[in-house]
Amino acid sequence: MARAAAAGGRGGESRPVYSYDRAIRETVWVQAPTAAGHHDRVAVDIIRPREAAERGRKVPVIMDASPYYSCCGRGNESQKKTYDAQGRPVQFPLFYDNYFVPRGYAVALVDLAGTNRSDGCVDVGGRSDVQSAKAVIDWLNGRARGYGSRSGGRAVKAGWTTGAVGMIGKSWDGTIANGVAATGVRGLKTIVPISAISSWYDYYFAKGAALYDGGPDELAGYVESPQAKAGCQAVQRKLAEGAPRNGDWTGLWSERDYVRDAVRVRASVFAVHGMQDLNVRTKHLGQWWDALAAHGVQRKIWLSQTGHVDPFDYRRGAWVPTLHRWFDHYLLGYDNGIEHEPMADVERSPDVWSTDRVWPPAGTRATTLRPVAGTVPGVGGLGVKTAPGGATAGFTDDPKRGESDWAAAIDQPTPDKAAFLTRPLGHDLRLSGSSTVTLRVTPSTGSAHLSAVLVDLGPSVIRNYAADGEGITTLPEKECFGSGNPGDTGCFRRTAADVQRVDRTVFSRGWADLGHYGPDGKGRVITPGKSYTITVDLAATDHVVPAGHRLGLVIAGTDAGLIVPAASTPRVSVDLRHTSARLPLVGGYRALARALGGTAPSPSAGSPGAVGIPRLSRLP
Repeated sequence: MARAAAAGGRGGESRPVYSYDRAIRETVWVQAPTAAGHHDRVAVDIIRPREAAERGRKVPVIMDASPYYSCCGRGNESQKKTYDAQGRPVQFPLFYDNYFVPRGYAVALVDLAGTNRSDGCVDVGGRSDVQSAKAVIDWLNGRARGYGSRSGGRAVKAGWTTGAVGMIGKSWDGTIANGVAATGVRGLKTIVPISAISSWYDYYFAKGAALYDGGPDELAGYVESPQAKAGCQAVQRKLAEGAPRNGDWTGLWSERDYVRDAVRVRASVFAVHGMQDLNVRTKHLGQWWDALAAHGVQRKIWLSQTGHVDPFDYRRGAWVPTLHRWFDHYLLGYDNGIEHEPMADVERSPDVWSTDRVWPPAGTRATTLRPVAGTVPGVGGLGVKTAPGGATAGFTDDPKRGESDWAAAIDQPTPDKAAFLTRPLGHDLRLSGSSTVTLRVTPSTGSAHLSAVLVDLGPSVIRNYAADGEGITTLPEKECFGSGNPGDTGCFRRTAADVQRVDRTVFSRGWADLGHYGPDGKGRVITPGKSYTITVDLAATDHVVPAGHRLGLVIAGTDAGLIVPAASTPRVSVDLRHTSARLPLVGGYRALARALGGTAPSPSAGSPGAVGIPRLSRLP
């Protein structure tokens, strides 16, 4: 039999030489510390090649720690764990076991504390979540205890592994990978966070503006096991009390902010995100990526046009071999060169991708654009000139309207928004990274929510990210990856891009509660008729506004379906002289001047409307 779990070498790749049917399938209960100084037993379902164990060959581990294995399932087909009559694991959701176990890897699927077969309580990204996954890495490296049953009994050691671990997962799962990496745990060699949270405050709030009606206590109740539901009321109360709906930053959010601990990350990071993800918005990606870059973490990134979708379901043919090479390099030690390849893959249009040596690309600079009043009230210009003193624009908050409505009428005066447009661009203009919009506004009432969105005004074909599939269509036929058996076939339904023709596209957005204009994350009373300055953070993106299109900035109130309305619907006056947008332009000011100064081609006719935005469900 050929060597699959080799120590590594120049070139090459791991091969499927081990039997999937004969693989060892087992559950180990790992002892994880709790905040109270006690220990929970965390269930870890493991599948690993039997032949490697028989020959004394140690293997690395691919690990997905999740709260979803019994309540909701994983992947496009919502696969759940299944067990035989003796409680032994049968189905391991997703393709990782089918594909990687024959290639000399173990796959470990961890039930986060308080979910499925694990003890403890769900604390939504806090210490219990993170430590229950970290403890498994400690056990794999001989630093924690494991047992053959939930009640204890026979001690189990992981002598079969090299101790090298790669964490992967989408949404909450990828979030835990971020959180564990931020502990600096030894043995974690790489993480692949897909559509992952980097700071839980930013999942629930945008500078004080609530993004959802419920809080983390509600989310905990969604995933916790029956045992946890019966015994974790105190934890639920703590989650509710620590996350007040007024949007204030509290200690609960500090504990769940992994960005501040990016300095501890030792693992490489392969980050994947949909640029139109309105569940886990790309603000999470942008701030995490920037923090990792500041500390020299080795990184790779894929950015798609989808919403909250796994790359297995929008670029399967490239994703599986790329992930294979990534794990071969970081877990098996193969010198396959993947770390020297272009850092970024970006989807430009459905199924059309470009690459960049680094991301954001070299020469990207934060560049200031400024709004000015136009000849038609409510529709102004956007460029480099500063508006004269006293110039204003205004809008009245309408909670029934949102960004799709604003984009559809961006070049028309409507009372619910103020819009500003460049002239048709003479050359392509690329934005790559995170933007901010600084506003000086005067509200007519004692509460106000603000939205700022960037719009590409011109015809395009995009993924239909607002539909149920968030940019993909699931087909009836299946294809298989790796090996399988009747209990876990390794076969999955094919997918295709769900596309839409539009004549304007919202490609980045951000929100804020005006009362949170201060730097400390605490809300303040605002006075009607008084001016305030606040900076709105826009989600990271990578978007090219083509020549002939116009770039638009919309400033408005409640973004219907995406933020919870404020207590009042004020009339808001915008001081244009003291309002500006800082955009990450590839080429900086020179690229902007070239785009605004060049001769634009005539745009072709577009479709009759902009893509719509429904209210999306939250995690998973």
